[in-house]
Amino acid sequence: MAALPDLALLSRVTGPADVRRMRPDELPALAREIRDFLIDRVAASGGHLGSNLGLVEVSIALHRVFRSPTDTLLFDTGHQAYVHKLLTGRAERFDRLRQADGLSGYPSRAESEHDVIENSHASTAVAYADGLAKALELRGDTDRRVVAVLGDGALTGGLAYESLNNLGGAPERPVIVVLNDNGRSYGPTIGGIADHLSELRTISSAEDGNFFTHLGLAYVGPVDGHDEPAVERALRQARDLGGPVVVHCVTRKGYGYAHAENDELENFHAVGVIDVATGNPYREVDETWTDVFAQELCHLGQSRPDLVAITAAMGGPTGLLQFATKFPERYFDTGIAEQHAMASAAGLVLAGAHPVVAIYSTFLNRALDQLLMDVAMHRSPVTVVLDRAGITGPDGASHHGIWDLALLGMVPGLRVAAPRDPQRLRDLLAEAIGVGDGPTVLRFPKAVAGADIAAVDTVHGMDVLAVPGDLPADVLLVGVGVLAGECLRAAELLAAHGIGATVVDPRWVLPVNPALPGLAARHALVVAVEDGTRVGGVGAGIAQACADADVTTPVRNLGLPRSFIEHGSRADLLAAAGLTPQGITDLVLRLHRRPTQ
Repeated sequence: MAALPDLALLSRVTGPADVRRMRPDELPALAREIRDFLIDRVAASGGHLGSNLGLVEVSIALHRVFRSPTDTLLFDTGHQAYVHKLLTGRAERFDRLRQADGLSGYPSRAESEHDVIENSHASTAVAYADGLAKALELRGDTDRRVVAVLGDGALTGGLAYESLNNLGGAPERPVIVVLNDNGRSYGPTIGGIADHLSELRTISSAEDGNFFTHLGLAYVGPVDGHDEPAVERALRQARDLGGPVVVHCVTRKGYGYAHAENDELENFHAVGVIDVATGNPYREVDETWTDVFAQELCHLGQSRPDLVAITAAMGGPTGLLQFATKFPERYFDTGIAEQHAMASAAGLVLAGAHPVVAIYSTFLNRALDQLLMDVAMHRSPVTVVLDRAGITGPDGASHHGIWDLALLGMVPGLRVAAPRDPQRLRDLLAEAIGVGDGPTVLRFPKAVAGADIAAVDTVHGMDVLAVPGDLPADVLLVGVGVLAGECLRAAELLAAHGIGATVVDPRWVLPVNPALPGLAARHALVVAVEDGTRVGGVGAGIAQACADADVTTPVRNLGLPRSFIEHGSRADLLAAAGLTPQGITDLVLRLHRRPTQ
């Protein structure tokens, strides 16, 4: 804490008991110190700033009214737990926020007994709370409270309503749902519930009831979420009611930092390294894959009036806001509701539209049933664009997009494309939108887009990027998406060892191109290189295709392990998995020199 020497109160906090011991008149100063600390540390490392600045007083009140970890605090979404981490004694670890071996940007059971769940996917905490309360009841433990803190649009997710519905039918179950109502997720919260919450902010809870009370839950609020004593009173009232209750706290995202409070472009939901004084990033950001996609979708939208764009509360991060500006009537935000987004896309197809559903790869998991049964089974031409595919880096295990290829490979009639460079993204997006007899998926990482990589030949729709030349055709390197460039550099390293490598970019990676087994048969070894899990991914598909074609060339897939990968830099995590030119080279050298070869 050397950079902020005036943190007299925060420096005394080693755990929640210290917060409970503070005098009420000390708490406003504690809140100011926490905000100063968060702005300083998050500006230096990057992270989720706006939501945490808005939850300072609510977090203080939670730890004064409830006794964590005896009472359980569950945060949904998990990125709003920074203040909770500070109040549970982790201030010293913020210097390595979201860095390898440093503090996670989400709750982490490995860090503290005060973190109970780690899943940062939205809308889950009420379900956890319901189950935990049931288990406590079964074992006769009546002295513990379970609190689910919902915020940043989590109430727009369908699972939250399923859970509230169950809680409403159990009037004896003492679960407290704290609704951090800041009116936003990434952007403004949308839909009927947003309108209803807006109404509740202006009326007394003593009036004729509301959505929550009609479900069977008690309702306390609305309360000013920046008035700590008022929040404490509301929480104590909820605690003493003894059944399921919603405490409605109205907060302002980014509260206490003018640049974040006045942010209308979603820039301060999550930030990179910024200048505290101006709120601006320290360096210009190079063109990303998301930027390229955003530009090309707008270009295609000009000639395709049937093209519509759908986001699940991620319009800015997935690049759809440019499309929304140009074609507002053809842009739909469903809130944090990927299931509805996908099924709604299937409905749009029925009237002749071609939907583009842009979501993070990790959030595709929530819409898999709809993609399978509502889109693919009907052979609906929906294009799904997966941003943040592969390793994302500092957001960690819940946000790496490493499962999509394994999941998508089992969906009948679906085609998956993975561009290696910006031009291929443009080409493949146009091709995907041109498909009229089934769903398509386009995936790319959270990274700088880089330079284009020219092909030396094209074979049956696959781009050949390098050939062995005068060397024998020892190995076929199949590069999936952005890793085609790593394969190309590996081929140069292998040539120095006298090993000839052909590098091919399939462009459309699933299902496996039927010409690929024939190409594999002309080599002594095939290595598929992908930034998804090795289990069930593209490499596994190539091996199966070769086996089905009676091609005996051994196939090795170099990808990510079947595990939850922690946070760290994208480059370091890829290197740890061997997904670098040297890692690919080392694998080939090890396999090629075996006696069986």
